[in-house]
Amino acid sequence: MQIVRVEESVGNVLCHDITKIVPGEFKGQAFKKGHVVSREDIPELLKLGKEHVYVWEIKDGFVHENEAGVRIANAIHGSGIRLTEPREGKVNLVAEHDGLLTVNELFLTQINMIEEVIVATRNNKRPVKKGDIVAGVRVIPLIIDEEKLKLVDEIGKRVKIANVIPFRSRKVGIITTGSEVYHGRIQDKFGPVVKEKVTEFGCKVVEHIIVPDDADKIAQAVDNLLAKGAELILTTGGMSVDPDDVTPNGIKKAGAQIVTYGAPVLPGAMMLVAYLGKVPVLGLPGCVMYHKTTIFDLVLPLVMTDQEVTRPMIVKLGMGGLCLECEVCQYPACSFGTGA
Repeated sequence: MQIVRVEESVGNVLCHDITKIVPGEFKGQAFKKGHVVSREDIPELLKLGKEHVYVWEIKDGFVHENEAGVRIANAIHGSGIRLTEPREGKVNLVAEHDGLLTVNELFLTQINMIEEVIVATRNNKRPVKKGDIVAGVRVIPLIIDEEKLKLVDEIGKRVKIANVIPFRSRKVGIITTGSEVYHGRIQDKFGPVVKEKVTEFGCKVVEHIIVPDDADKIAQAVDNLLAKGAELILTTGGMSVDPDDVTPNGIKKAGAQIVTYGAPVLPGAMMLVAYLGKVPVLGLPGCVMYHKTTIFDLVLPLVMTDQEVTRPMIVKLGMGGLCLECEVCQYPACSFGTGA
């Protein structure tokens, strides 16, 4: 930091705010700390009574905070993201469309280990809406050694840390199991809940089949949905360990490969994930019917972005897998499922 004559300050960075006062009309910032003085600023600074200012000189090999913010943002952002203009050194990354935010946590940590560089993101694998801010970047000082930015650039060449993957709508088949529903003893309240959730992703339900607690009939229903072009099959009911709950067995009989039956998530412990070729089959536990947010809300966005759901992915959900069942649900702006 040094004090220089205003006429000699062009190209340097102000170290302090400069206030403008018009009696009875205005009092506020005329120039902000961090502003790069231009030749056009000289007359205004002199009018404000400033003959000298405190500045940082931007020497070769150093970069102003605004330019640094843009460079960092360009290095880390991938598909589905646009950048805002820098403001006081900060650049925001904004979702260009609805989708799933994915963050490479390993490389994010590597960047944040670079001293004076900051990248803050939303939680990984969270659904976001068009226009949502998904990350913000900046540097700590007003000017930063360019060598630090080169380290960020090198990481950005290897991987784009943040992406928003668009959701792909699917043809969905729903199987409601339960003899009590099949015989009309009670009304099916599970199917409508599931339909509402998938239609929010732009999916079309090709057929909703109701079957009794019979493994062979469940397997046959799966086959029927596949024949009608279903790209995602959801089963409701019969997922507990009671003797009459045979849905997992019916899914196996249909030839599906079981990825996992059970998950370290509450609500949602009895979730089943399976695949018939490339078609996901999800066995939904009863909690999906009466809890606003469950494991279904964590897994469905993965399926809708064509990510293969694996057992390690489900196991990792244990960190953050306890829903706090808040009076007013804030998901996805909460801790639920942050282990994803």
